[in-house]
Amino acid sequence: MTSTEQTQYRLGVAYVAISALAWSSSGLFVRGIGTDLMTMLFCRGLVSGSGVMLFFVFRERGRSLGILRRMGWPSLAVMVFSATSMISGIGSMYYASIADAMVIYATVPFITAAVAFVLIGERPGRATLIASALALAGVLVMLVGTQGGGGFLGKLLAMVMTASVALLAVVMRRYREVPLLPAMAGSAWLCSFVTFWFASPSSVSPADIGLIIAFGLVQNAMGLIFYTFGSQKIPAADASLLTALEVPFTPLWVWMFLGEQPGGATLVGGVIVLLALFGHIVVEVRRNRVTEMPASLG
Repeated sequence: MTSTEQTQYRLGVAYVAISALAWSSSGLFVRGIGTDLMTMLFCRGLVSGSGVMLFFVFRERGRSLGILRRMGWPSLAVMVFSATSMISGIGSMYYASIADAMVIYATVPFITAAVAFVLIGERPGRATLIASALALAGVLVMLVGTQGGGGFLGKLLAMVMTASVALLAVVMRRYREVPLLPAMAGSAWLCSFVTFWFASPSSVSPADIGLIIAFGLVQNAMGLIFYTFGSQKIPAADASLLTALEVPFTPLWVWMFLGEQPGGATLVGGVIVLLALFGHIVVEVRRNRVTEMPASLG
């Protein structure tokens, strides 16, 4: 790398790491906001969608209308899957422990590999299959320890979140021309449209209004904006490794600041899933760098 490339790489790493830390604050907001789930989702969607769209218009300026006009059905699919992941993801943390939800969410790379194989014929490698089996074992260990119907509902929603994020990733991989920022803004507004019929925004307290605004802007909009900039400066495998920091940090913040401790089955299953996740990503990073080496030497 030249000094300029090293600077860009470090900047990309910093941006993606900031995005992961922003996303990892979701559990604190879900636990700190006192309003009901549907009202929280409705208000958060309005705030985050508006924030992302304003940034998109500011960034693209005169090109923004042309980009919006060219958005087709893949963009709509991205909005639907993203909105589904927002509703089910926040719902999973609302009805289950934060650790339970994030352990299941950590299996996204492996579910994505399975969905990509079925829908677009992308064959997973041996390392992915081994890591997938290990991650599945970890989730099964955690689910065996489920106690109470509420916890099960939250874990079920976490599975829906994981599946919808996997479908979202496959669509984005198949149709790389989908503009990320307006699609994400649209998904946040779609989330608000779906939950509007069950929400009571007039009942939100002033304190919760401030937290919801921070939830939408800091956790969602800021995380997405920093990831958009950072992912353009570093390899995809490196970005995946950094964004995976969201998985352990989300329950960590809730444990540190709110005292929510995960159960024994979650700890055991979570360790297994995290070993599979980070081991798989490290293998992919090394494989990609070895593959790119001859080209860089030329």
